[in-house]
Order: sequence, then C-alpha cells, then structure tokens
Amino acid sequence: MAVVEGVEARGMHHCETTTLGVLLRHEGLDLSEPMLFGLGSGLSFVYWDGGGMAVPFLGGRVKPFALTRNLAARLELTLTVEETASPRKAWRNAADPVDAGRPVGLQLDCYHLDYFRTKVHFGGHVVAMYGYDEHDAHLVDTGGQGGAVRTSRASLALARAERGPMTARNRSFTLALPAHPICWQEQIVPAVRDCAEAFLAAPIANLGHRGIEKAGRQVPGWLLRAGDPRRDLPQTALLMERGGTGGALFRALYRDFLAECAELIDDGGLRTGHRLYAEAAVLWTEVSALIAKAGESGDAGHLERAGAVLGELSRIEEEAMRVLRRL
Repeated sequence: MAVVEGVEARGMHHCETTTLGVLLRHEGLDLSEPMLFGLGSGLSFVYWDGGGMAVPFLGGRVKPFALTRNLAARLELTLTVEETASPRKAWRNAADPVDAGRPVGLQLDCYHLDYFRTKVHFGGHVVAMYGYDEHDAHLVDTGGQGGAVRTSRASLALARAERGPMTARNRSFTLALPAHPICWQEQIVPAVRDCAEAFLAAPIANLGHRGIEKAGRQVPGWLLRAGDPRRDLPQTALLMERGGTGGALFRALYRDFLAECAELIDDGGLRTGHRLYAEAAVLWTEVSALIAKAGESGDAGHLERAGAVLGELSRIEEEAMRVLRRL
C-alpha cells in the first residue's frame, strides 16, 4: 500500500484541469481551474461526424492531452510522459511516482471505472492517482464523479488499455516545476493570442467558428438522423452542459478565465472578450436546452431554433477571438 501525503483531492468541473490542479498543487503551484484551462489554450470547437455515430459530436476544447502539453510548454514545466503496451510496465509507470511521493496523471477510458455513473466510452478521460493498495487505486476525478474516489486495480488496467477514438496506450504523466520562479501572469496574453489564432485559422470547416456555423446548418436535421432521439439528443445536451465542460461547452470556463485576466491586466480587449464570452456562454446553454427539448418532444422546431442560435454564436465567437488575437 502507498498513499501520497498532502494531496488535496479538489474535484473540479473538467477532468484534465482537475488532474493538472492535483499535480501542480502538490508541486506548490495553485491556480484556479479557469486559469489552468486558459493558460493551456484549451478552448476550441469541433463538429465531428464519425461513422456509426447516432448524432455528431460537438466538442468545445482542444484534443485530449493538448491542454496539458500547452500548459507545460508555456510554464516551462517538466512533463514526463510514459506509454506502453505492457500491462506490467503500465502499472509500474503509475505506481512508481506514487511510491516516490508524487501523484501521477493517467489517461484512460472512463467506461471501465467502477465509480463512473454513466457507462459511455470516452478514451480521453484523465484522472490523478495518488495511492493504491492490494485491490484498489485511489484517484481524484471531477467533482461530478465524486472527487476522491476508488476503483479496482483490475478496472483501472482495463480503462488504461482500452483502444479506440481518443485513447492513449496506458499513458501516464508527471509534472515538475522549473528551478526558477514561474511568472505565470506574463503568459496570459501569449496564451490568449495562441488560442484565438488557432480558433480563427482552423484548417478545416469542422473546426473553430466555421465549425460552429456548420453545426448551425446541420443540427436542424438531427431529429431524422438520430436512431433514438429521446435518448440521443438529451445525452448530447448533457455532455455539452455538464459532461465535464464546466457549463456551456467550456465557454463558462473561458469566460471566467478572461474575467480573472481582466482583473490582473488592464486591457480593453480582454474586457471585450470577456463580455462576448459571457454572452456566448448563455447562448450555448440555450442551445443544449433546445437540443434536449427536441429529443424529449419530437418537435423539430427546437432544433431549428438551436441552429439559428449556433449561427449567432459563430459570429459572436469570431468577433471575440479577433479582438483577443490583437492583444
């Protein structure tokens, strides 16, 4: 048995920022969840229509683990990543840091975790492991999943080894601070600019503000597309609003990040960006509610309205990111 002393099991809204918070607080750097998300340039948008999907996936952030890599590069953190196909080595890669007194991040498929309340496959889930005994692993997950939780070592092994979309091969990682003090406030503007540039210059029409516009055109047809609208549409809405996004498909997190930034930096562009993302967050919550209502009622009018709001959101977010790119 081994348990890392002094780990604060603060379950936040989003899995990757929850894990980053656990690892960095243990190293001595305590940042809010919106600040972690923003410094990692985490906001994005993807309209993903994969084969065999009941309805397309609306994603509001960069791909799994990109946020961690972005944050590590920006703050000059030492990010040590291990991947392996060997179950034995995978366990050692997770247990060795814990034995040495450090929590470790794990990317896995949440479907297999004992405590997970909704059994869906998602290979981009991230947790922090801070202890284990003969039977169980001690984890920190989001607040919505219970914060400090346990799962059997057997279920953890299955979750880490799962293959499929967004999975990683038994990925584990640790973070260490640089020898010099971190002036993270100086990285706010570069992080905001980089996020805006990536959003505006997305290479395909499924991403960024063009992706939101495309979603606006496609969503009205979802009632006919869905195999089981009463199940599929409310589930999509739930993922957008409460599936680890912090509300409004991550727009609430980015709104709060920009609010924190505006308190630290006196800049009109930041205040404008915050105002526009505050407006966007309200509208994204409206979109998710309309999608859920369409599934529950079978009324396509709700999806028509959702499509119109998405068109408005595309314009608002493009305007916000053009302002933020000029900081």
